[in-house]
Amino acid sequence: MKILLTSIILGLLILSGCSDSAKGSASSEKEKSTKKDYSIVLTDTNGKTIKVEATENGLKFEGYENKIVMLDFFATWCPPCIAEIPHFNNLQEKYKDDVKIITVLMEQNKTNKEIKKFIHDYGVQYTITNSPQNFDLAKHVGGVKGIPFMIMYDKDNQNVQHYTGAVPEEMIDIDIQKLL
Repeated sequence: MKILLTSIILGLLILSGCSDSAKGSASSEKEKSTKKDYSIVLTDTNGKTIKVEATENGLKFEGYENKIVMLDFFATWCPPCIAEIPHFNNLQEKYKDDVKIITVLMEQNKTNKEIKKFIHDYGVQYTITNSPQNFDLAKHVGGVKGIPFMIMYDKDNQNVQHYTGAVPEEMIDIDIQKLL
């Protein structure tokens, strides 16, 4: 009976995602920016920059034109975020010419050295951004109340899908196929 109860609780935790309000990085829906001239620069753990600009119906990611972009808000302490790593690795490899996964770290005061160790330890094969602008982006997209939180943009920079919590790889794969 204890094993069944433990399994149910663990399953609910994984499926529901992690609330990041305890870490002080959640934003309110009311704070959503609607400015069409919104523009920021994110920096990944290797110092590469990604310019992000608002479009009429989504976001444009400089350097990833004509690609589907999956924006993933996550934290290293979040079990569902860690559980999605192999799935994102699979999708990034399967659609390497058409899809770019950009993970937005929602933790303050994490050094690139710490994140690079995390990348190595978990075998992450996609981009992780680690900059103060990550929180500004989270605010711009309407606030991130729980993680993982993912937004999919099509090749025309339009916000076409979002996911909250752990999502089966097959579901994301089907959504990608619909856009190709």
